[in-house]
Amino acid sequence: MIFRLANRVFGIELSSIREILSARRITRLPGAPPTVLGLINVRGTIVTVIDLGARLTGEPARAGGSVILVDHGTRAVGMAVDEVIDVQRLDDSSLGEDLDVVVSGGAVRALGRHEGHAVALLDPQDIISHVLA
Repeated sequence: MIFRLANRVFGIELSSIREILSARRITRLPGAPPTVLGLINVRGTIVTVIDLGARLTGEPARAGGSVILVDHGTRAVGMAVDEVIDVQRLDDSSLGEDLDVVVSGGAVRALGRHEGHAVALLDPQDIISHVLA
């Protein structure tokens, strides 16, 4: 799945994603770090939402963007992004080797290209572990 944050293009393997939610009201947590937006209710389950924009680019995700829900251990965690672009298969030949690089606090698993844009494929588990540690 390909999404945008602050005019940069990122991707996450579709198998890592539980669902994509449209913008919704997020309840702030007093004293939470700026990378934690707060909590949302997803069909009776309270889910922590992290600001992927603040974590990766230093700019908060756009209000009204989407929330990508991923499983993290036994619970779901939301990641706020500016815009979900599309679900596309990236050609394996466009992917770089597993880089195991950390860029601005986010784990980049590989680099690829999609429609002329460089796409950083992220490891959501690593990102969430660093934010909620």
